[in-house]
Amino acid sequence: MPEHETFPAAVLRPAELSAFSRGGGARTIPLVTRERGATTFLNGQTLFEGGAGIPLHTHDCPESVVILEGDAIAEIDGVEHELTAFDTTYVDAGVPHRFRNASATAPMRILWTYASVDATRTLVATGETRRVDAEHGA
Repeated sequence: MPEHETFPAAVLRPAELSAFSRGGGARTIPLVTRERGATTFLNGQTLFEGGAGIPLHTHDCPESVVILEGDAIAEIDGVEHELTAFDTTYVDAGVPHRFRNASATAPMRILWTYASVDATRTLVATGETRRVDAEHGA
């Protein structure tokens, strides 16, 4: 079956979709998901309050992140990078990384894309592995 028959064209408006807490002042809005019919990739947005960040982790597939709003610090394989709006990262599978808001007060927003609908996240500190889409609503 052609891709357009399994995932009909859609306009997704993040302001109208549910955001799920990631803890520590971060919230995620899933966009292109398996539940909406995606078969090749996942994407969504994560919003970070001032000073918020997510723990160091890896994925089982490549990930790309675009900074949509604010300033970020991306730690990728032990190196910190200062990022601003529209800067884009690519992180290969298995590479430890994390993002945090560089501002203590202003919000920061990212758009993430995983190269697989079956993407997993493994927390470096605990070794816990979960499917990325299982975190939506958790």
